[in-house]
Amino acid sequence: MATETLHAWSKRRSPLSGLLLISALTALAIWASSIPWLAGLGLGALTLAILFGILVGNTLYPWLQPSCHSGVQLVKQYLLRLGIILYGFRLTFQQIADVGATGISIDALMLTTTFLLACWLGKKFGIDSQTTMLIGAGSSICGAAAVLATEPLLKAEASKVAVAVSTVVVFGTLAIFAYPWLYQLNAHMQWLSFTQETFGIYIGSTLHEVAQVVATGHAIGPDAENAAVITKMIRVMMLAPFLLLLSGYIRRGSNANQADRSAITIPWFAVLFIAVAGLNSCQLISVALVQHLITIDTWVLAMAMSALGLTTHISAVHQAGIKPILLATLLFIWLLVGGAAINQLVQHPH
Repeated sequence: MATETLHAWSKRRSPLSGLLLISALTALAIWASSIPWLAGLGLGALTLAILFGILVGNTLYPWLQPSCHSGVQLVKQYLLRLGIILYGFRLTFQQIADVGATGISIDALMLTTTFLLACWLGKKFGIDSQTTMLIGAGSSICGAAAVLATEPLLKAEASKVAVAVSTVVVFGTLAIFAYPWLYQLNAHMQWLSFTQETFGIYIGSTLHEVAQVVATGHAIGPDAENAAVITKMIRVMMLAPFLLLLSGYIRRGSNANQADRSAITIPWFAVLFIAVAGLNSCQLISVALVQHLITIDTWVLAMAMSALGLTTHISAVHQAGIKPILLATLLFIWLLVGGAAINQLVQHPH
C-alpha cells in the first residue's frame, strides 16, 4: 500500500521534475546567448538550448527520464505552440510597408523555390517526407522556429526534428562568415549591383535564423542590418500561411476517406500567430509590455528546444545518414547563389 502511494506521488510530481530540468537548461542557454563571442557567432538562445538538451539527453537524462518524462512531454506538446503564437509580438504589418513590394516578392520567391526544391531533392535522394519537409521549412523560412512549427503537422520523431535543426545551426553559422566576405568581394569586383541596403534584403531573404541575420547584417553595417532584419521578419510572417497550405496538402495526401479529405486541418496556433502580429501592429500594447512578452516567448521557445534536445538520441541522428546533410548543403548553395540571382533580378530588373 505504501509502495503504491509512493508511486502515485512520484507520478504526480514528475511533471514538475521535468519542468525544473528544462527550466535549468533554458536559463543556462539564455545566459550563454548573452556571452559576446557566442552572440557574435549567431548562436542564439534557441540553438544553445537544443545543444545543451542534446548533451544532457545523451548523458544524464536516461537516469532522470522516469521522473522527468511527463514534464518534458508537456513542454513539447503545449509550450511549443504557445511559443509560436507569442512569436507574433516580434512582428508588425508596418514592417511590410517599410520594405515594400520588392522585399515581399523576394521573400515569397525564396520561400517557394527553396521548399519546392527541398521536396524534389528529398524525393530524388530517397529521404523520408518528414525529414525533407522539416529541412525545407527550416531553410526556406526561419530556421529552428519553422522546424518546430512544422513538427506538429507532420507528427515527426524527435530525431528527425533534431537533424533539421542541426542543419540550420551548421549552415546558418557558416553563412555568418560567408556573407560579409561575399559583400566585400562583390564591392571590390562589382559583379552585382548591391548596396548595403539591398545586400541586407539579400541576407534577410536567404539566411536561416533571425539571430544569424542580425549578426551578419551587423557585421556589414547599420543599413544592411536594418534592411536584413525587416526582410527577415516579413519572411517569418509568411510562416503562418505556409503552415495553412502545408496542412491542406498533408490532409489531401492522407489515407483518409473522401469525406475527411475535403476537410482541411487548420493549425490554429498559426492563425493565432497572425492575429497576435495584427494586434501588435495596432500598437495598443505598450512597448515595455511587448518587450516583456518577447522575453517570455524566448523562454518558452527555448524550453521547447531543450525538451527536444533531451529526447534526441545521437544514435538516431547518426542513423539518418549523409543524405539529409547533402540535401541541406544543396539548399544552402541555392540560398547563396540562387538567392543572389533572384535578388538581383527583382531589385534591378533592367
